[in-house]
Amino acid sequence: MGNSLMVGCAKMGMDYVACAPKKYFPSKQLTDECRKIAKETGASISFCEKPYEAVRGADVIYTDIWVSMGEPEEAWQERIDDLKPYQVNKKLMEAAGPQCRFMHCLPSYHDRNTEIGEEIYRKYGLDGLEVTDDVFESEQSIVFDEAENRMHTIKAVMAATL
Repeated sequence: MGNSLMVGCAKMGMDYVACAPKKYFPSKQLTDECRKIAKETGASISFCEKPYEAVRGADVIYTDIWVSMGEPEEAWQERIDDLKPYQVNKKLMEAAGPQCRFMHCLPSYHDRNTEIGEEIYRKYGLDGLEVTDDVFESEQSIVFDEAENRMHTIKAVMAATL
């Protein structure tokens, strides 16, 4: 997801900041390609390992699930350990500012109201992974608007290719 966002931001002349542990940064080849595009469009591409520094003044904080279903149990523990400091929570949103909106491509592990959410709590003691419920359900969250727009975009692509 992050790679696609970086490419899109580069092409549209937007500022893009990826925040994660260095081992999760995109490949040098893709980064170089996006920076080349960014020079033409006025975009900026940057990377940061410090969440509160990365979100300062952000218009949007976008996250994705940390672990996809079907990945081995070892991947879950490693990703949770690596990414827990990067969880989008109320304090991080406050650091970004009131103008900031929250986006997520869904599904989200933000509460215990699903079998997976309850399993995450039992195994790891966490009520949410990549985002807390108070952010996911907040006024700053536009995840369902995003999902609706994606649905219409997918339908248009399908209609155009039939």
